[in-house]
Amino acid sequence: MDLVIDAQGMIRCLYGEAIALHRLGEMSIQRASHVEPDTIGRWWADLKPVDGPILGPFLQRSQALDAESAWLETNWLVSQSPALQQEQTWQRS
Repeated sequence: MDLVIDAQGMIRCLYGEAIALHRLGEMSIQRASHVEPDTIGRWWADLKPVDGPILGPFLQRSQALDAESAWLETNWLVSQSPALQQEQTWQRS
């Protein structure tokens, strides 16, 4: 689990249970995306909640979750764009 800490001490990460995040202080957790199947069973990762794309289709949910995580790590966590300057922890689907 990667934690990004800004100059004010705010921590941003993709939510996970690898560490007890609540021990770091007050948290604000919000959904970053929605991973859902379509009517024929293909999986899509909708990253619109963080101004991102819709990824897919994928044959397996795990593929959509992996793509979702990779996109968030590259485009939100590490190189956060000006449109995404909120300091929050985002939850995987």
